[in-house]
Amino acid sequence: MVGLGNPGPEYRDTRHNVGQRVLDHLARALRGHWRRDGRALVARATWCGEAVVLARPVCFMNESGPVVAETLQRLGAQTGDLILVHDDIDLPVGTVRVRMRGRHGGHNGVRSVIESLGTTEIRRVKVGVGRPEPGAVVDHVLTPFHPDEEPAVAAAVARAADRVLALVQTPSPS
Repeated sequence: MVGLGNPGPEYRDTRHNVGQRVLDHLARALRGHWRRDGRALVARATWCGEAVVLARPVCFMNESGPVVAETLQRLGAQTGDLILVHDDIDLPVGTVRVRMRGRHGGHNGVRSVIESLGTTEIRRVKVGVGRPEPGAVVDHVLTPFHPDEEPAVAAAVARAADRVLALVQTPSPS
């Protein structure tokens, strides 16, 4: 399970980091502890008798692909084992959607992962962060959620975590 985001405390609560927020939720729920492993923070845990690994690349969103590929290789995992969690500006705040494959949809972090892995056959859990005004995408994704959005975001993070766990037992499309 990989949660996309940007490193550093200044980005922690931004819309772009909601994928990492889902992974943090899972790490707490599964009692995993983050440790540095190469260019990622990794937490190992068990869920329903399955060993699971949560990873947060320690790089900027647009450079995630090589780190995800490297992390999969370090773990001896295949692309089909991957569940990618990320933000989606095309979904309303609080919406969660699962995709078993597909293109990047303009998301540069997902684009980087697809290019590095050489496939669009990647299971994904997408969390809606709302559509910005035209031309304001970068500013939108790099700002925190509004206080009135937080209850919907917290609920979406919990739902997204549940969807990730459901995918652990769902075969990959590849």
